[in-house]
Amino acid sequence: MGSVHWYIFHRLVVDTALPTPARTVLGMAFVGLVLSIPLSFIASRVLDRTAARYFVVPVYIWLGLAFQTFFLILGIDLIRGIGALGIRLARLEPLWSNPSEALQAWRVTAGAAAATTVLATSFAIWWGLTRLAVRRLDVPLARLPRAMDGFTILHLSDIHLDLVHGRRWLVEVVTRANALEPDLIAITGDLAEGSVAQFGGDAEPIRELNAPHGVFFVTGNHEYFHDLDGWLEYLTNAGVRVLRNERVSIGTDDVCFDLAGVDDHEGERLAPGHGPDLGKALEGRAPQREVVLLAHQPRIIKEAARNDVGLVLSGHTHGGQIWPFSYLVYLQQPYVKGLHEENGTRLYLSSGTGFWGPPMRLGTTAEMALITLRAQG
Repeated sequence: MGSVHWYIFHRLVVDTALPTPARTVLGMAFVGLVLSIPLSFIASRVLDRTAARYFVVPVYIWLGLAFQTFFLILGIDLIRGIGALGIRLARLEPLWSNPSEALQAWRVTAGAAAATTVLATSFAIWWGLTRLAVRRLDVPLARLPRAMDGFTILHLSDIHLDLVHGRRWLVEVVTRANALEPDLIAITGDLAEGSVAQFGGDAEPIRELNAPHGVFFVTGNHEYFHDLDGWLEYLTNAGVRVLRNERVSIGTDDVCFDLAGVDDHEGERLAPGHGPDLGKALEGRAPQREVVLLAHQPRIIKEAARNDVGLVLSGHTHGGQIWPFSYLVYLQQPYVKGLHEENGTRLYLSSGTGFWGPPMRLGTTAEMALITLRAQG
């Protein structure tokens, strides 16, 4: 983040030749902004929530603004570099032959870039705070009994209760979820950005989630960052079944499918006895029975395909949340969002019901997905 801030400062302040007093003040401000990032993580854990909100949320908004500014200026510099190289190879005259013209052109470009990112950030905050889509899709499964054709699963993921999204917002999510009347509700991790002591009150509406075949949960990476045991106990007491490398039968003895769930990959590193174990979850399965797998991170898709899983429901990526971060997701995950298929195994990757960090979305929309299972053929 220090390097990102240095780059923004150098291009928008130094290279626009702002006068020394302004440059000095802005330089000190950028140093303060860099230091505010780790301080905000500490503040969110140790300060009273009301006090933390006034410090942490502005820092997160700045993070989103800085991220967009960095990539926009970087893109402009790449285009300028390619253009300059082309002019040199073609032995053409530069567009601006004297330094004062070049400086003025860059000032106009830098000002336009800064204005663009401010407008984009304002739009992203509005969109992120006001939009929650319901995605509806049919997913055919080869081994689903015909009597279960039309079975619905409501998929929630990455709720991320935090200093912005609290109890009132979760009440709205739960109300909308129940109104869809799903047969089963699946939550694929990342419930809250803090401990039960901090966010247990905000999470209370989750007790009101209602589906005939139950509400199920698997851990996300953020459960391993915040009060793991406390949240697992809280969810169990709230009537939510936490699947930890295990599976349950959904339906009757003859007309059913298996619902399996695995721990998040971060469990291997952060909590003894945790971590995904798909082999354990599927141990002793009947090969003629369909399997729907809940796993926080979509990278499990390859292992799921090798084990003949019919459908995987995942989250974690937030659909990229703030464009163009979606392109960086591919460094860790095979997909960013939506419905995919790999060797006969389908994956639905949610864009997330909440958000992490900056309270904004650009190029993505928060969602809950109503998935209708279809007997193939």
